[in-house]
Amino acid sequence: MAEYSNLQLDVQDRVATLSVNRPDKLNALNEQTIRELGQAMDEITARDDVRGVILTGVGEKGFVAGADIAELAKMGPVDGIDVSRLGQRVFRQIELSRKPVIAAVNGFALGGGCELALACHLRIASENAQFGLPEVKLGIIPGYGGTLRLPRIVGKGRALELMLTAQFIKAEEAYRIGLVNKLVRRPEAVEGQEAPSQKDALMAEARLMMATIIANGPIALGLAIECTTRGMEMSLDDGLAMESNLFGLLAATDDMREGMNAFLEKRKAEFKGR
Repeated sequence: MAEYSNLQLDVQDRVATLSVNRPDKLNALNEQTIRELGQAMDEITARDDVRGVILTGVGEKGFVAGADIAELAKMGPVDGIDVSRLGQRVFRQIELSRKPVIAAVNGFALGGGCELALACHLRIASENAQFGLPEVKLGIIPGYGGTLRLPRIVGKGRALELMLTAQFIKAEEAYRIGLVNKLVRRPEAVEGQEAPSQKDALMAEARLMMATIIANGPIALGLAIECTTRGMEMSLDDGLAMESNLFGLLAATDDMREGMNAFLEKRKAEFKGR
């Protein structure tokens, strides 16, 4: 396992938990952190003991509070293009991962942090989460894919409202508009026991959802992600052709036969990823 300065990577039960670890900066994304995210995704992709990823931020206050403004303030036009393209490349790598990625959002997910969550396949948020793309307040626009991914998820009108007003929305509203797949309520204390923290409750829910996902065929999961992601960028006819081709490809796998036989034999399938 590689060592990272601004990330924590932990693998248990075939799930990699990848945490941005700059709590003194509310986990803001500087260039090094973005590059390490790309390196970590390369490692995760290559590891046979990982079937899914939970992406989060260290601490209770911030998932990722945005890009590192101290770095951005120094950029010129050419630097700005390079900064944007680096973030776009790494976030696209996350989006196209054939291993499912869940963003577990605690606290602030603003600017680049919101864009990072948008690049993940699913988003789960605790009640204390807040989302926003406030870049226009700084005289810039989202540069890591937010102008494209947000309208695809919540629609053009709501996306433009968030970007043009630069306002933050709370987790409840993010869930209502479809930005968040699941909202994790504040846990209640059981008599004689201390209530788990919001972050602990969030991570428990993320692990439960990921366990449900990775119980399914890993090749099928990866191709479902690819077909959906790339299909949204194609014409309907091209997307349907891709779907048919991938459907046929799966018919050549051992996992398909195992899944079908397990269903007919009324037992749990044991997928091998082959």
